[in-house]
Amino acid sequence: MKTVDFHTHLLSSDVKFDRLYDKVAIIFFASQLGMHPKKLMQNPYKAYCEALIKNVKESKFLEKIVLFGVDARVDNRGETTHCDATVCATNEDVNRLYQQNKDYIIPFFSINPKRPDALDLIDKYVALGFKGAKFLQNYWGVDTREKQYIPYFEKLKYHDLPLIIHIGNESSVHSYKECESIEMLYNPVEIGVNTVCAHMALSYEPFRIFKALSKNPKNFNDEYFQLLKMLKTHDNLYADISALLTPVRAKVLMHLSEQKDIHNKLLFGTDFPVPFTTVLNTHRLSIKKSLEISNEKNPFDRYTKIILEFFDKESDIFSNYKKLI
Repeated sequence: MKTVDFHTHLLSSDVKFDRLYDKVAIIFFASQLGMHPKKLMQNPYKAYCEALIKNVKESKFLEKIVLFGVDARVDNRGETTHCDATVCATNEDVNRLYQQNKDYIIPFFSINPKRPDALDLIDKYVALGFKGAKFLQNYWGVDTREKQYIPYFEKLKYHDLPLIIHIGNESSVHSYKECESIEMLYNPVEIGVNTVCAHMALSYEPFRIFKALSKNPKNFNDEYFQLLKMLKTHDNLYADISALLTPVRAKVLMHLSEQKDIHNKLLFGTDFPVPFTTVLNTHRLSIKKSLEISNEKNPFDRYTKIILEFFDKESDIFSNYKKLI
């Protein structure tokens, strides 16, 4: 079985890993992500790119990855108001790595729709071979329900480009909560864009730990169930299973595996390099099986092996990417 990881991130070429979140992640997860902690601290961007491509090349399950950066936060004049030094990789950096590794990368652009030249930029990156778009509207403070963004979605529809939209909690960067909701899907879906809801619309309340980790479906957030219904009624709506191996999301894997009538709308993805755990998690796998899988060195394959405990290798989730790219 070979598949495409529909959700992977390129980090900023200026990344320094100087945030507390980054330092903790490197200490505990760098080696688990197929990276060398010392090299990451010495030359972060180079070490990250080398490890990313090496992991993909050596994977037993991946053919390619969909790779994207994240555009900066801008005002309505296109002036940058914030550019996260870790997350905000440019489209130029994505293109550069793509040109060097065309056998392994499917490039998606990230263009903040507040930019006055956003529509021209879409045309530019389509001409360069980009195959889709990634939104982090919750970081940008972009409410996709606003009419001013309709031409952007119409442009995506014109080029037949899929759009990945982050729905649910965000912990890596500052997030506008009102822009995390499932309603962010409404306009692009209505306009006819092939829209991918990232992370299964899963959210949690940080101060209600029991509920956040509960495996009982009655404690899953309402938008998760709303998404399941929408996947059945909207032909152009899809969802990816990226970041589902974090403890607050892995709890839904058993339930999701049982919803076979929407498996034709699910896409395999990891959210690499977001750290995930194999043993201490809520995925319901036995300790024996978890320990067995934890011995897998390649992070993409380790993620895939856990997912294969819930979805058969012939499952649609591993081939649905062909419907979009």
